[in-house]
Amino acid sequence: MTTTPMQLSRRGILAAALATGAAAAAAPALAATAKAKPVARGASFLLRNVLLETGYVREGADVVGTQTAKASVLVRDGKIAAILPAAAPAPMGTEVRDGQGMLLLPSFRDMHIHLDKTFYGGPWVPPRKRKGGIRGQIELEQTLLPQLLPTLEERAGKLVDLLQSNGTTFARSQCNVDPVIGTKHVELLKHALDSRADGFGHEIVAFPQHGFVSANLIPTMRAAMAAGATHVGGIDPTTLDGGMEKSVDAMMQVAVDMKKGVDIHLHEPGASGIAAIRRIADTVEREPSLRGKVTLSHAFSMMSISDGEMADLAARLASLDMSVASTLPFGTRMMPIPILLDKGVKVYTGTDSVEDHWSVFGSGDVLEKAKLACQLYGWSDEYGISQSLKIATGGPTPLNAKGEQVWPRAGDAADMVLVPASCSAEAVARLTPRKVVMYAGNVVSGALATA
Repeated sequence: MTTTPMQLSRRGILAAALATGAAAAAAPALAATAKAKPVARGASFLLRNVLLETGYVREGADVVGTQTAKASVLVRDGKIAAILPAAAPAPMGTEVRDGQGMLLLPSFRDMHIHLDKTFYGGPWVPPRKRKGGIRGQIELEQTLLPQLLPTLEERAGKLVDLLQSNGTTFARSQCNVDPVIGTKHVELLKHALDSRADGFGHEIVAFPQHGFVSANLIPTMRAAMAAGATHVGGIDPTTLDGGMEKSVDAMMQVAVDMKKGVDIHLHEPGASGIAAIRRIADTVEREPSLRGKVTLSHAFSMMSISDGEMADLAARLASLDMSVASTLPFGTRMMPIPILLDKGVKVYTGTDSVEDHWSVFGSGDVLEKAKLACQLYGWSDEYGISQSLKIATGGPTPLNAKGEQVWPRAGDAADMVLVPASCSAEAVARLTPRKVVMYAGNVVSGALATA
């Protein structure tokens, strides 16, 4: 008997998703991964015939092009051992791989994604209109997440396949910790990601979606840290958790006590969001061990203050080595990413909800985020588009702001992407296909031919 979507209840749809397992939607990513010829851990190979960026072409003060040159890259033990001339002979006993003249770029990092509660990898679940805002979605999770638990690892794995096919080799995943599922998501996701450690790097944020203090989650959050989470999460301390000082202080205290990082969801706009940011910064100032370990995700309240106030706040965040993870929302008001970058704040991006009950429009492609940033902020020339690559890579670009070659260098991790493009700007603007993706020298998507 065939059941139409109109005959299925939400419970029925989810039951069907659990029963069916892998979806046809995952097929392109799986096909790309199936072709991969992994390089054994600890092996050496010479990647010949690759294109590297070497500098900018200038007319006066303007960048009007990007210079490139062919080279060979020697990989040993998962790291770049040397950059050699294009025709350099291979060290004795070293296998030679052919880069087919493609441009070599640093691989990408998705710094805000929810791998644990995705529908991706299962049958299509018809999206419903939201009811009750964020709180309504949280109530839905109380019945939804337990039903999805049996296939969490499978679905997360399919989503990782998608990320890899798009050039991403590292993700920081938000992972639910709540009164209903406790730490089960953290435990299952860690197991799934640990099993792929040769091909994908990760961090896990224990994310108290239902509230931190208001849901009495402090003991559970500590248990999540012990179970392998790398970061303490948080959520809108004033509008959702019911008390900014208590919520922020509890989150920061767990991080200090357990020597973990912090990554808080801050959706709330206006003064309350800014107050939370400043209280977090105050704690980092008092606790030097937290410097370089605190990320503000979304931070929509930054859109509500003047450029002058934002510049002062950004300078303070930079001085404390605090970072911002933004999904670059497209709308009438935009995140002040240029001010953050200008003041030296590390700005990351992520694909957030790829396909779940929050949104079904995610692509799992952070290179799209770099292109979106160019469109939003008017980075429309060769220089601006080229430098926007840092949005996708989490920082590294082949050329620095002065046009000096800074990647790849000996000692860098062999986390690399080969694309059929003449330069970074073309790769971003045209979203060129990621033909070969490598993590620690292991080919995780596509295939490298032996030269």
